[in-house]
Formats: sequence, structure tokens, C-alpha cells
Amino acid sequence: MAARSAPLSEYNRRRDFTKTREPKGAVAPASGDRKRFLVQKHDATRLHYDFRLEWEGVLKSWAVTRGPSLNPEDKRLAIRTEDHPLAYGDFEGTIPEGEYGGGTVMLWDTGWWEPEGDPSKGLKKGKLSFRLHGSRMKGGWALVRMRPRDGEKRENWLLVKETDEIASEEGESLIKENVTSVATGRTMDEIAGGKGEKRARVWHSNKSTAANLKAGAIAGNDNPRKRQARKSSGKLPAFKAPQLATLVTKAPAGETWLNEAKFDGYRLICAIGGGAVRCYTRNGLDWTEKFPAIAAALAELDCKSALIDGEVVALSDAGSSFSALQKALKTGASTRLYAFDLIELDGKDLGRAPLIDRKEKLRGLLDSLGTTATVQYSEHVQGNGEHVLAAICKAGQEGIIAKEAKAPYRSGRTRSWLKVKCTKRQEFVIGGYTPSSKKGRPFASILVGTFEGGKLIYRGGVGTGFGEKVMEELAAAFAKRSRETPPFDSVPRERMRKAVWLKPDLVAEVDFAEFTADGHVRHGSFEGLREDKEAKAVKLETAKPTGAASKAAKGKPSANTGKASSPKGDTDVLGVQISHPDRILFEGQGITKIDLARYYAVVADRMLTFAADHPVSLVRCPQGGQRHCFFQKHTNDAFPEAIREVPITESSGETENYMYVHDAKGLVAAVQMGTLEFHIWGATIDKLETPDRLVFDFDPDPSVDFTTVKNAARALRDELADIGLQSFALVTGGKGVHVVVPLVRRASWDDAKSFAKAVAQNIADRDPDHFVATMSKAKRKGRIFIDWLRNERGATAIAPYSSRAREGGPIATPVGWDELERLSGANTFRIGDILERIEADTDPWRDIGKVKQSLTKKMMDSVIK
Repeated sequence: MAARSAPLSEYNRRRDFTKTREPKGAVAPASGDRKRFLVQKHDATRLHYDFRLEWEGVLKSWAVTRGPSLNPEDKRLAIRTEDHPLAYGDFEGTIPEGEYGGGTVMLWDTGWWEPEGDPSKGLKKGKLSFRLHGSRMKGGWALVRMRPRDGEKRENWLLVKETDEIASEEGESLIKENVTSVATGRTMDEIAGGKGEKRARVWHSNKSTAANLKAGAIAGNDNPRKRQARKSSGKLPAFKAPQLATLVTKAPAGETWLNEAKFDGYRLICAIGGGAVRCYTRNGLDWTEKFPAIAAALAELDCKSALIDGEVVALSDAGSSFSALQKALKTGASTRLYAFDLIELDGKDLGRAPLIDRKEKLRGLLDSLGTTATVQYSEHVQGNGEHVLAAICKAGQEGIIAKEAKAPYRSGRTRSWLKVKCTKRQEFVIGGYTPSSKKGRPFASILVGTFEGGKLIYRGGVGTGFGEKVMEELAAAFAKRSRETPPFDSVPRERMRKAVWLKPDLVAEVDFAEFTADGHVRHGSFEGLREDKEAKAVKLETAKPTGAASKAAKGKPSANTGKASSPKGDTDVLGVQISHPDRILFEGQGITKIDLARYYAVVADRMLTFAADHPVSLVRCPQGGQRHCFFQKHTNDAFPEAIREVPITESSGETENYMYVHDAKGLVAAVQMGTLEFHIWGATIDKLETPDRLVFDFDPDPSVDFTTVKNAARALRDELADIGLQSFALVTGGKGVHVVVPLVRRASWDDAKSFAKAVAQNIADRDPDHFVATMSKAKRKGRIFIDWLRNERGATAIAPYSSRAREGGPIATPVGWDELERLSGANTFRIGDILERIEADTDPWRDIGKVKQSLTKKMMDSVIK
């Protein structure tokens, strides 16, 4: 069994650091909020996968003999090994045969982990549960210690995948489909052969330090002292304003263009020289302290001085993500610089040299760093711009930057750099906000614009994309910027009545579907604040035609009456990472998992009016609506925090933890778990014994047409009105209609159930040929079942605005009584229809909250006989 007496004692005992170049074992200080995890594929005496978790300044380590599996039925042996230093987690290369651990090492996966409970206690007790957020290993996992056999010295554990939306019966696919390095993209053979490396990455234990330095020089490293002296001799270059690209409508054709991926991050101009590094924003702000790892890596470049142009990003599952970068800056998570231009080298101005030559020098300079994930060269494809753009968009990225291969470097916006986007995204200036009527929500939407001719032109409102923490931060910023008058040149009258105006100095990055005919953003989603850009510099980006004639073109925001396209560049929705974002959930509609998550982020304001803080049951279909689905009403340990739990005593006397959602993040987190339907109780968690509504479900036999169902619902509406109760209609997304009666929370469940049963039974008694009030399917033939059973404690009904796990992805939609008359079915509304209703401010249930009514004794006596 590995020694546990002191951190890294066993690691240090096994190594002679007068000979080996491995990092000496030293406990590292506490890092950021997120603790790292990594997996190194290790071809030693036997191929295995070293699984490592950062905890208490070291890497807790296990050797997983067959590698991890996605199948919860597979319990993989994980042999506990000695703790390793954090510095070990960046190694990829070879350890010579005969050395301790001799063989090839690949960095197979990396990311961060979140433990469930106290890891120290878990390690001691022998049960460690956690969620992984890696490039390959995701979701819930557990390490469980096995009981040792007599005389057994090693510590055996089992690595097990927990059952969640990531789990798969194809467990072996995880290691079979991922055979390259997550850091360098190399295979084990390529790593063993040294392919892609300019410096030796071999940890010798049987050579002296001098011999190792000599081997490094042969592999491409000169004398370290001379190299350090050369790096210190250069002068730190001055900041130079970056070259900017012009937005165009399509990718340019021809071999004269170099096509690169458009990164979604912060532009950095990096100056290296005189033993120092400075990282500047596009406006010349010194942000070196924000990116210490990048600065440290650049300091290792083999040059006297350099001025490098690039973009810093944080990586999400779908690539670079601006929202992920903002989180990384707050939490200290890893970032990466993609370098794409070299403006100056060793005191020589390269700006006049052709781009293709500058990039070749840049590649050679970056090769002196060896293999690193912190600074990488931005690859390009020469020519074939249209095909490159199509591939980039298919991969879910933002777009491309096309650059003239022979053009010099020029500060400012030029036509020799062109950007072509897959989706619409740009910066807007925040000039105000609309207050929210919801408790705990500081605002409903931000009001944005762009500067044109010195005036701030109103461009619409953005009401989605705000997590709870982001809202708090923005509200604090808004509190310091209030003003009496609107900063916009003009504002629509309906906005003037409720808006709170702000000093226009905050810049928001917004992803949106299109511009309306009046130049306002449609379906905008907030991505984050841009601290690297001044508000006065924010102008409307209008795509110009790609061609010589474009210089004279004057573009305007285009009107697009088609359905909004779903942005594909980011898998983060309200802070929830969506796995398998492109999984098709509904046949016939092409609706993906990321589409559904974004839908709930948009519709949350309306849906939560009825669903928030109600116990909820979920219909989960982890593989999509056409695969296995199941109904779940109780929580378990694998559920995310955004899905909350409340203990409820059931009729049996047993107490179980039920689910509920409180905010938009909870809805999105449920989608991440494969949820396609939300079914809610008729009461909230703070007053479980007094319902806040009645629901009458008109459930027709298949032989009954929808016109008959509509007539029946309207007849019930009139009957309830005669009793003194106002009701509202909801088409369920299936075959039927719900007649919903809002209530002041006074009546008990017994009263609600008795009243609903009496109303339903009275209708069935009066017209037994068309209605039935019992569940018997035999009696339903040719009739409508008036389901009153949804009004008892513990019963649920589909939540307003919930999707349904049916073909096409219909939505349970609140409708007006006049509107119901015009509908051809209960399943005609889709996601696009609901988004259009929100955009048009169509809300048939707008006044439902104003209805104050309760079940009185007189009402009860009028129906119960």
C-alpha cells in the first residue's frame, strides 16, 4: 500500500533527483476554485491510464489498468499509486526503458473536477464521488476502495461511471475513439518518436545533469546560460495597435488568401524582451496580470525580443467560448493564447514583410517552446475559403478570418483581413434596463445600442443569457451609473415608460439571430461584458459584399422573416455546460439538445411564473425523444445543485426528497440531464397543503376530433364562470386541453379534489354519450375523459411552456379562448412559435396573476350533491 505519512514522500523516495529531470516533489500552494484532474496514458511495463486528481497541493493518483469506461456496469481496477506533484500533470513524452515508470506518456485528458462532499473524508472512508469536466471524461464518477486480501500490500480501488446522461452501454468507445493527445494531437507512436517536438522531452534517471543538458542541446537546445543571456539582452517592444478585419458576407475565393479560425476571446498584443513580458489589449491596456501562465510561457521563447499578435481563449467542449473565458478570468482556470502574427522579432520590424513570411517566422519561434498547451500557433488553410468556412461552422465555431497572404501588417481596420461569421454576434453599448417584477431578479432585460455619427442609436433589448451571479454583478455596476434621461438618440415609446437609464460606458457581447426590419436585435443572448473595448468605439457591424465593388456598398441591418437560427459556437447556457449539444431530440424538426437548452433560457421568465418552486417530476430521455424515456420525481446524489430538493412526507408516512426548480438555470440543468418534459404539482413548496390552481384535463379518445374537445373546454369555462371562477386554456402539446383555474391558497387538497370531481361527474352525468369521469379506458371509447385526478396531493400536470417528448417537439402552450377556437390541434405550437410569441409580446395569460379567487363554501355546495 502506498505510503501516506507525508505528501510526496513516496514519490521522492523512488527518485534520485541528482540524476532525474522529473520535477522534485513539493506540495504546491492552493490554486483557484477549480481543482485540476488529468489522465496520462502510460505505456510502461503494461499499458495503463494514470488517473490523477488535484487535492491538498498534490495529484492523488491511481493506475487504471484497462482505462475508464462509460458503462456503469464496468468496474475498472484502479491501483492507488504514490501522490505526484502538480508539475507532473503537464508532462507528455518518454521515460527511457529501465527507468522507474519507463515508457511513453500521453496527456490523454485534462480538465477540472468537483467533489461531492469532503474529498479527504472520502479518501479515508474509501468512497470518493465526483463530477468531471474534461475534454473526454465528463459527468459523475466514483472511486471505491476494495477490501484488501490477506497479505495484500497494494491499495486497490474501482473506478466506476455513475448513471447519468453521459453514461453509455458502449463503454469502450471512450478509449477506442480517443487515441491522440488532448494537448498536442499526437498518437503514442508519434510521442515515442519525438514527432512534433523541437526539444528533448525525455526524463533520464541514469544520466548526469550535464549529460541531460548535452542531450537537450543535440535535440535543439543550446547552452541554457547563453540562451538566458540572449533573452535578457533585447529591448521590450512598444505596443502597436492591432490590425482589424472587415466583416463580409462570404469567404473570399482563391489561393491568395490564408483562412484561419476566428477565435472567441480577447485580442492580445504580447511584447517580449529585456527579461520581461507584457500582454496588452487591443486598446493598449496592460493585462499581463490576468494571464500569468501565458506570460510565463512567452518568457521562454528563444529570442532577444518579439511582438506577437494573438487571441486568448478558454476552451469549452465546442471550442473557444467567450463566456468560458470570462469565467476563467474570475476563477483562475486555464487559458490559451493562439498566436497568429509576428510584428517584430529581435528588434527588427516585420510589418512590411508578407503575412505568409511573418507566419513562417512565428511558427519557428513558437517551436522553441516545445510542446505546450498554453501558447499555440494558429494554423491556416491556403485557399478553399468557402469549404473552410463550412467546416468551421459545422464544428460549431464562430467563423473564419481570411487574410491576404502577401499583405503587410497595418494597424486599424483593413480589407486585407476579412471576417466571415457563422452566426450573428457583436458588441453593443448598454444604455439602460427594464426592471423585473419577479422577486430577486434585478432587471428583465438590458437596452443596448451602437454609436453612429456620435449618437447612440437604440438597437433593442436583450433579456436572456444572465445567470444569477452575472445578474448580481451587472446590478451592482448599474447602481453606479443611473441617470435621469435616456442616452439613446431616440427610444420606442413603449420602452420609455418603464426603463431605467444608465451612463453608456459598459460594452456587452451579444449573440443574436437577426435584425428586425427596424434595426433591433431579435432573440439576443448576453455573452458577457467586454472590458477590452471602449463604448465610443462600438459601431454597428454591417457585412459588406466580398469583392472589389464592396468598397462603395453601404449596408443596413437586414430584415429576416425566417425562423431564427440557433447559435452553435457555445455550449454554455446560463453557466450550464451542455454535453452532446448536437444530439437530435425530436425527429422531423432537427431540434438539438443545445436548441432546447436555449429555448428554456429564453422562455424561463414566463414558465417560472407557474412552475418555480412547485415540486416537479421530469420525463428524462437521455438519448432523445425516440429512445428510452423514464419518469422521475425524486432526486439523487448525482443531480446538479441548480435542481433543488425538498423533503416531502408521502401518504405512506415515508419522507422522500422531491425536486423543484427555482430559476432558469434549473430548467437548463434539467435539459442537460436529458429532460424533455416538466410536470408540476398544483402547490408550492412553502404551502404544500394548499393548492394554487385547479386543472381539468380534457383527454379525448382517439376517435374524438379536436373541435369537440374545444367545445367541451369552452362549456366548462362557462360553467365555472357561472359558479364564480375565471379559467384559462392550455393546449397540452398532445391531444387535449387543460382548463386551469388559478386559486388563492386557502382550500385544502381534499376540498380541491372534491370540487373538481363533482364538477367533472356532473358534466358526465348530464352528457354520458360524450363525457366520462372515470379512468377506465373501456368506458372512454368515443368519449372525452374529464381528468379531475390532477387535483389531489402529489398529482402533477404538464407545466405551461414545457416541451413534450413527442415527434416534432410540441410545446404545452397557454392560449386565449378566442385563439383556441382557431386552432386545428393541441400540438401545433413549436419552439419557434413560442419564441415569436415572446418577441411579439403575445401572452394570453398575462393577467392570470391578477385573478384573486378561492373555493368558497357556497361554490362547494353548488356542485357537491
